[in-house]
Amino acid sequence: MSDGHGSRDGLGREIGLTTATVIVIANMIGSGIFTTSGFMMGELGHPGIVMACWVLGGLFALTGALCYGELGAMIPRAGGEYAYLREAFGPLPAFLSGWISLIVGFSAPIAAAAIAFSVYFLGGEAMKPWLTLDIGHHTLVTFSTASVVACSVILVLSLIHLHSLKLGAGTQNLLTALKILFVTTFIIGGLAFGAGNTDHFSQTIADFQLTGEGLAVSLVFVLFAYSGWNAAAYLGGEIRNPGRNLPLSLAIGTLLVSGLYLLINIVYIYALPPEHMSGVLDIGNAAATALFGDEIGTLFSLGIALGLLSVISAMIMAGPRVYFAMARDGVFFRQCGEVHRTHRTPAWAIAFQGILATIIILTTSYDALLIYIGFTLSISSSGAVLGLMYLRHKQPQRQRAYRTLAYPWTPLIFIAGNGWIIGYVLYSRPSVALYGLLTIMAGILLYYLFAGRTVKSDMDTETS
Repeated sequence: MSDGHGSRDGLGREIGLTTATVIVIANMIGSGIFTTSGFMMGELGHPGIVMACWVLGGLFALTGALCYGELGAMIPRAGGEYAYLREAFGPLPAFLSGWISLIVGFSAPIAAAAIAFSVYFLGGEAMKPWLTLDIGHHTLVTFSTASVVACSVILVLSLIHLHSLKLGAGTQNLLTALKILFVTTFIIGGLAFGAGNTDHFSQTIADFQLTGEGLAVSLVFVLFAYSGWNAAAYLGGEIRNPGRNLPLSLAIGTLLVSGLYLLINIVYIYALPPEHMSGVLDIGNAAATALFGDEIGTLFSLGIALGLLSVISAMIMAGPRVYFAMARDGVFFRQCGEVHRTHRTPAWAIAFQGILATIIILTTSYDALLIYIGFTLSISSSGAVLGLMYLRHKQPQRQRAYRTLAYPWTPLIFIAGNGWIIGYVLYSRPSVALYGLLTIMAGILLYYLFAGRTVKSDMDTETS
């Protein structure tokens, strides 16, 4: 058990409600909101349907946050899904969720966000390689200005979070505050002073025809943009009064981001007619340029770069708590379960994640992983919510500081929504099934490798 100042993991409980909420907001507001709306308009063709998809995505994320709130309050440990699935279904499903988190939940997105930061900050020319290491016709490692800057960003932010939770949380709060200031300035400035037109809201793309496939693709985009709503759950072992603050932080953070997303999309539509939004990747830049001119568009790119720093920092802060929890349970590298004697942080886990993200940047192998991030994370989060329902049935008398609102409908809606995503991705991109299967098989092999090592270690200890 833990007291008011520490958790049973050995980590200090230093995170309050504000910082926990900031971590949720920082994880959620990433590149998705600045890149997906143009593709959605191309698929849907109608501003009203685009806005409806963003509302639906926000409600779906909220159902997940409400379910994770009960899990986090009941199991206030580091690790998020890993801790919840271990409690409900045992070590193997828990390990697989942690394995998925390591590869597609944190390391690859950190690498991708760091590269995106470099491109937004330095411009697209920074991606041109100036050194490559090849074997035959296959490039193993690529060095460019963007990749070097991206690796440097990961190094600096990892060192900050390794130094102390106080410094890491303070840095995270500052970066997130600047990001929210940038987003709110863009919203207010765009609506109050931008050269937009409200007629855009009643216009549609010529020959507009809504299809089930277009709606499905758009919802996948939306849910990608909303990912990160569960971020505070990974730091359950470091949040003060987790029975209250953890569920509150998840719900408040998700609601605030949902509101900001709706307002940002209103600005996009106000700035650009549907035809000019359709298929545009850098929709934020396009809207800022239409509202204020080219110079402001450049400043907007710098603002996005600043926002990406907040995302990278938040993932560097949350991810290592998963590997820390796995190592503490004897199913991961032992060093990743060690707490720094002076700084009281999972130093080895932070360093391990930083090295892996750096390797992904230099080998540029993260592209294939990004295809199925949403797919694999849907499996993990669905499993965790199924665990909530299982624990309600198995342990009805267990003390719960918070109970999921509108249970059992809330978890059923969340599971059904994720099931739809998984089914759609399997149908439309069958290659993802193969990637997912190989990932899970590799995780199973690693689990038995670590589990076997733990059993052998225990036997050796008993013998001695």
